[in-house]
Amino acid sequence: MRTGKRINRREILKYAMGACPAVCGFPSIVRASALGKNGSTAPSNRVNVGCIGNGAMGTVDIRGLTTEAAHVAAVCDVSKERRIKAQTMLAKDYGNKDCKAYNDFREVLARDDIDAVSIAAQDHWHALIAVAAAKAGKDVYCQKPLGMTLEECQVVREVVRKEGIIFQTGTQQRASLFFRLACELARNGYIGKVHTVEVATPGPKYKRTYMNPPTEEPIPDGFDFERYVGPAKMRPYNRGLHTQPDWYLIRDYCVGFIVNWGVHHLDIANWGVPEITSGQCEVEFSGSYRDDGLTDNINDWRGEFRYPSGLKMVFSDVGNPCAKGTKFIGDEGWVYIDRGMFRAEPMSLLKTKLKAEDERLYPGIHKNTSNYRNFIDCVLSRKEPLCPVEGGAQASYLGMVAEISAKLGRKLTWDHDTERFVGDDAANALLSAPMRAPWRLRS
Repeated sequence: MRTGKRINRREILKYAMGACPAVCGFPSIVRASALGKNGSTAPSNRVNVGCIGNGAMGTVDIRGLTTEAAHVAAVCDVSKERRIKAQTMLAKDYGNKDCKAYNDFREVLARDDIDAVSIAAQDHWHALIAVAAAKAGKDVYCQKPLGMTLEECQVVREVVRKEGIIFQTGTQQRASLFFRLACELARNGYIGKVHTVEVATPGPKYKRTYMNPPTEEPIPDGFDFERYVGPAKMRPYNRGLHTQPDWYLIRDYCVGFIVNWGVHHLDIANWGVPEITSGQCEVEFSGSYRDDGLTDNINDWRGEFRYPSGLKMVFSDVGNPCAKGTKFIGDEGWVYIDRGMFRAEPMSLLKTKLKAEDERLYPGIHKNTSNYRNFIDCVLSRKEPLCPVEGGAQASYLGMVAEISAKLGRKLTWDHDTERFVGDDAANALLSAPMRAPWRLRS
């Protein structure tokens, strides 16, 4: 059974908001015992999962985490319609008729029988839910990015390591044999010394669904708008605030595709060339911003990270010259990888058989293992997952650093070791942002 201080539901709800009285300190929320953690005897090897956020990506999470080894025991969303849809899908497609539905994620975290959670709420909720889940002793599968600011990413990383939970970032490209091989070719010198990395992700092709002026509208029945807004600033309700892709284009809920989509290919770039997140580098970006009364985050961008060794990483939206994906360019050839695309020069690189002494990325993983299956396997084995919190934090903040340079319209010097801009108070001020009370990450 669990060990440690037992707390009631009211205490855990206050704790998850960082509002527990200081005299009590942090309540000790004990680990799940269903998996035999902390030396306890496991009654079953099946992982009980709570899926928080049941929209488009949340539905993918639910399906991915429904396996012989995992059972979705709870779904949670601020939309009653989505909760019911998720429950109905589970019952119809998987015969799962005992899944409970919740409006408040903290009620999921308060359940002793939940071993792990997935997080697929809007971006502005990722860090808060991830931190609360880690402190509640739940293992976490978190969609990218890890937060809205560098500080949020740092806090998630700090708490995950302190609590010793399994944390998988939703950068699922790492699960692909071809993405791993492209990175291994770059790491092991098969294209010579890498001097340039090109990264491009979707940008301005995403248009608003609702083009009407953002006038106030009635809040739909069954939609908890207050809880949806959460730590973001409150504003009059308009359906565009929570409709895909409109919410992706609003800075309160998403930094923009420079981060939200950029995470994927920036993660692969960093996986293939770890120098990208070490030491100091110059960062110089330009871009334009939306301004239509509702959407207001970055619309397009282009720029470079430049390193003392001569390495540079070009990062842009696909409206600029770089092809979508990641391209490693060395003095003896290049490798380009995207979803459904793997090219190289010379072409013979695509048939490379790695040597025994070559560095391998996550050796032993089966070529068809998904990010979800790897997560569940690691929950059971307590092994480090394929997409750990450090990689998720780095891939998230690379896009944030680029966006800050574009916003300020000037060249900056970034120090990956201290995770600060060098001698630039204005830029460093943008590495954090206040949350609407009573929500806060640190207590």
